[in-house]
Amino acid sequence: MSATTTRRRRVRLDSTAIVYLALLGVIVVGALLVGSVGRNFFSDGNIRDILTGMSVLGFVAVGQTLVILTGSLDLSVPYVVSLASLLAADTMRGNPANIAQGVLLALGVAALIGLANGLIVTKLRVNGFIATLGAGLIIKGYLDTMYKGSSGSVPREFQLLGATGLGPVPVSTIIMLAVATLAYLFLRRTRTGHHIYAVGGSLDVARLSGLRTARPIIVAHVLCSVTAALAGLLLASRLGVGSPTVGSQGGYDLLSIAAVVLGGTLLAGGRGTIWGTIGGVAIFAVLDSVMSVMQVNPFLKDVVRGVVIVAAVAVYTGRAVERRRPRFGSASPRADAEERAGTR
Repeated sequence: MSATTTRRRRVRLDSTAIVYLALLGVIVVGALLVGSVGRNFFSDGNIRDILTGMSVLGFVAVGQTLVILTGSLDLSVPYVVSLASLLAADTMRGNPANIAQGVLLALGVAALIGLANGLIVTKLRVNGFIATLGAGLIIKGYLDTMYKGSSGSVPREFQLLGATGLGPVPVSTIIMLAVATLAYLFLRRTRTGHHIYAVGGSLDVARLSGLRTARPIIVAHVLCSVTAALAGLLLASRLGVGSPTVGSQGGYDLLSIAAVVLGGTLLAGGRGTIWGTIGGVAIFAVLDSVMSVMQVNPFLKDVVRGVVIVAAVAVYTGRAVERRRPRFGSASPRADAEERAGTR
């Protein structure tokens, strides 16, 4: 087998496959560590804890993936999470008849916030980092002014969303995976989804190609805020009330970005997958579960997360450099072109 063929086959292993290989490795190591303290990693309770830990972050990370693919960011998501939980709980007031109204209000307000973020980024040409940071601070100021603690009440029927499951699989995780599937189909099967990749790959090229570059960025921000609101609804279901700090205490802005990056999506935009992000979310959930069983110091948990993120980015960066490295000594220009095509 020639060196060129070997190199080509190695590069065909994309970032999503690497994420799931890494997840498999984390599961194996985690199972050994948990077994060393007399616990069963694959018990129903532990599997349920891992999947439960995936659901909230998964919602936020799916939306964050869409935004990052356009080359933007959304730092307002933790405050959208908190606001959605409060709007839903205050509207429901413990009455099952108000569930639909509370859910629609939370999602509608979140969509307006995402629309505002998208318009600021595209029409006012404010960097996504600054635009969403400002929006988040505005929401935070509102929450700090209007709420001094938990508020509202979620009816028991809605609380079942966060408490029930099919065997060891929580219903909330099933819903999160359904949302991830819809996001995947949106990116792969719709024109706007294709334009999101195009805009993230090169805004100038997309504009010169005749694309309306504002639309995919706005849509991505709207969907990101809506998925953050879904996370807020899930947290309200679990807590039974709305909380003005549940989003910021969870650190869902940085954790969602970390999960997206860990899943192989480029921060510069234009390359990445929803399923890679879900793999990144799963790695964090498994790590958190193992460290909780091992009673690892909470500060050391952040150290481990940081090491994992840096290692993942280093791997992806090294692969990208290898793909772009010029190759010499090809038998012919045609062979050289075929080799470059095979590494894409």
